[in-house]
Amino acid sequence: MEPTFAACELADRLAETGDTLDVLELATAVLVRNFELLRRRTDTYTELDQSEYLALRTLDELGSADIGTLAGALGLDPSTVGRQASVMLGKGLVERSPSAADRRRSILTPTEEGRHRMRLTQSRRRRTAAGLLRDWSEDEVRSFGSLLTRYNKAVATKYLTPDE
Repeated sequence: MEPTFAACELADRLAETGDTLDVLELATAVLVRNFELLRRRTDTYTELDQSEYLALRTLDELGSADIGTLAGALGLDPSTVGRQASVMLGKGLVERSPSAADRRRSILTPTEEGRHRMRLTQSRRRRTAAGLLRDWSEDEVRSFGSLLTRYNKAVATKYLTPDE
């Protein structure tokens, strides 16, 4: 018998009934729980916590950015990102410089140490995912990633798009 817990077994039973929204609701609750489980039981976040990792990944993609731009990209309040940036500055993960266009704004740039830790965390996350999905086909992994991305875009569209 495979090791499971009651919520996974319930989701399997719900999938058989055809109530797809009930299956999705439970599956997303379990997914959140599993992310926390992975955070606690793996070495994935040894170098960075989840918020630092996502902020550095975003800055790596965007390039240098001010707090407001980074906050918008992360879907967070600028004051929250400002506090996170202060912690990351203290750890030497980012550096702050004044904006050339508006000296009142600060621009955040990942340091080499920040980029190094981000790459280590990314590598650990990939290794963990590869281990968990080792029995999945490439098409299944691609579909899963595509569907998660689509779900995340739906959330962003609904909750991060300004009301008109």
